[in-house]
Amino acid sequence: MNAINIAKDVFKLEAEAINNLSNLLTDDFTHCIEKILDSKGRLVVSGMGKSGHIGVKISATLASTGTPSFFMHPAEAIHGDLGMLTKDDILLAISNSGESEEIIKIIPLVKRMGITLIGMAGKENSTLAKEADYFLNIAIEKEACPLQLAPMSSTTATLAMGDALSAVLMKKRDFQPEDFAMYHPGGSLGKKLLTKVKDIMSSQNLPIVNSESSFQNIIQTMTSGKLGLCIVLDKNNIKGIITDGDLRRALETMDKPLLELTAKNIMTLKPKSISLDEMAIDAEEFMLENKISELLVIENKKLVGVVQLFDTGKI
Repeated sequence: MNAINIAKDVFKLEAEAINNLSNLLTDDFTHCIEKILDSKGRLVVSGMGKSGHIGVKISATLASTGTPSFFMHPAEAIHGDLGMLTKDDILLAISNSGESEEIIKIIPLVKRMGITLIGMAGKENSTLAKEADYFLNIAIEKEACPLQLAPMSSTTATLAMGDALSAVLMKKRDFQPEDFAMYHPGGSLGKKLLTKVKDIMSSQNLPIVNSESSFQNIIQTMTSGKLGLCIVLDKNNIKGIITDGDLRRALETMDKPLLELTAKNIMTLKPKSISLDEMAIDAEEFMLENKISELLVIENKKLVGVVQLFDTGKI
């Protein structure tokens, strides 16, 4: 059988499983959100087998997007890990069948502790669905597994429902990129969201010339500056910028002999600029939008540095 056709069938069945979740949402979903937002505790996720693996990811997504969460293995829970829970916590128990032995065993114990139970299962008449305070239906019509044995569509649906919970909670908490960055300081995205222009700009020994500087002086200053540009200043007032591109255009279009050219003949007027405390990611976006590779950094109308597109790539 054609490998690509098999793959397409998997995509089709899993996409259908996700799309069908919209038809399974009830008021319990809204009540779950309200309960989690009102909680003073954590949203503890538990599941066995493949449901447990998906539960780990759901918990990680919740924790990194503003909802305190951790994963509790149900088999370990009945051997002491129930002590992780407090009465203020909420338990999200995941079982596609709704009858996983390890999950069913902890239900009475959780209820005795007065902990709210959210059940996520694919069978609305299952024990988990009936015992839960709130039920999230993740039923599917068909597994993508050719043997109908390995959970595929069901785990995809479970993950999607967990993502839906996380996304709504983020919106309700007004979770912002800056908040995300605080939880991801070690990742490249977190660094970009936390890094400011002043953290990456070049500020020492800037390549500066004046309007009357000769072509030879411009070349020497640009070479020694190692930024591929010169900034044109007259009495500390910014007049323009000269980049490698400006030099090439001068070579191609100027009628004057090169040695007669001065900075004012070559420079680009009104160069784009940004302030010290702008975010590096905003500087990168601005340069890409304007199809430029450098920005002058201005503070109190004075030149304090240069940030280049190359610099933002280091974050």
